[in-house]
Amino acid sequence: MSTLKEALAHRRSYYAITNKSLITDSEIENIVKFAVKNIPSAFNSQTTRVVLLLGEQHLKLWNIVKDTLRKIVSEEAFKATEKKVNTSFAAGYGSVLFFEDRTVVEELQKAFPTYHEKFPIWSQHTSAMHQLAIWTMLEDAGFGVSLQHYNPLIDEAVIAEWGLPENWELVAQMPFGIPLQEPGKKEFNQLEERVRIFK
Repeated sequence: MSTLKEALAHRRSYYAITNKSLITDSEIENIVKFAVKNIPSAFNSQTTRVVLLLGEQHLKLWNIVKDTLRKIVSEEAFKATEKKVNTSFAAGYGSVLFFEDRTVVEELQKAFPTYHEKFPIWSQHTSAMHQLAIWTMLEDAGFGVSLQHYNPLIDEAVIAEWGLPENWELVAQMPFGIPLQEPGKKEFNQLEERVRIFK
């Protein structure tokens, strides 16, 4: 088990993954539940909703992505897209879907009108923290992970397929599986340009 700093430093985007797992499904479920329970949110709003898809349910998601894109891109462009989906995302063991509950956000906007414009932004901050936490914990468990954004193109089909509430807004899709290869070297901008310290 890595320290948090080690796990964050090691976290990367993996695009070549397999449908294998080094841990049980229950352990994967516990990672998701731990994050949803413990990640903070503005006003303790707890707006994030998460769906874990494994096995055939995982494959359904990526078939939805392909079916949706097939209708809106050229035949030639779709060939490349289909190959990418099949080898990078659908090839994995599972997917985590991240949603934000719009009803909760709207209720907070009514209750605290001074911050009306901020609540949707803070909601996205909450989602981002969930994404980072689950991504890091999945990778620490031996998975290769990436974060995808086929929303809003697939939103209606996803809501319908799994009978989810219509007020859940899809934010991101996170496929994961055992990595086939290490990612390339990561480039870092100078910290002096990104951090300012005053004493």
